[in-house]
Amino acid sequence: MRYLLALLIAALPAAAAAKDCPDDQRTSGLPVPRFVSLQKDKVFMRSGPGDTYPVIWVYGRKGLPVEIIKEYCIWRLTRDPAGTSGWIKKSMLDGQRTAYVTRSVRTLYARPDTAAPPVWRAEPGVIANIVLCEAAWCSVNVGGRSGYILRNQIWGVYPREVIED
Repeated sequence: MRYLLALLIAALPAAAAAKDCPDDQRTSGLPVPRFVSLQKDKVFMRSGPGDTYPVIWVYGRKGLPVEIIKEYCIWRLTRDPAGTSGWIKKSMLDGQRTAYVTRSVRTLYARPDTAAPPVWRAEPGVIANIVLCEAAWCSVNVGGRSGYILRNQIWGVYPREVIED
């Protein structure tokens, strides 16, 4: 069902919004796909690129990472960590890179090495600010606590993407 909804949303015509969007403003020029985060505590995801389309989801987690998979004027077709896709106004998105801890409780280490001392543990769903990512590891920060986590244990960064401080 979620896959079918994603296909329908991606195929929606943007004709209704076209009259409000000059040709030179159809996209930002930034790479697509890319990860961003939610800028506000309350963000609406809609079924199409416009305020008249129905709200399909309301987010209540500032900082949640989402993936931009398409752009149209002030709207971004996004996908969340659960795989839900829909349109969000660009003013509700932030370039701050964050990560979403996946599947189970994860150990964070003092250095990018599983033999390093563990510094803390994060439960699934924790949102962390990404400091840097190299090779198989990312350095993250949550509320002033830092540590290294394997990149395959978080959602919000691509497999070979390098993020520098």
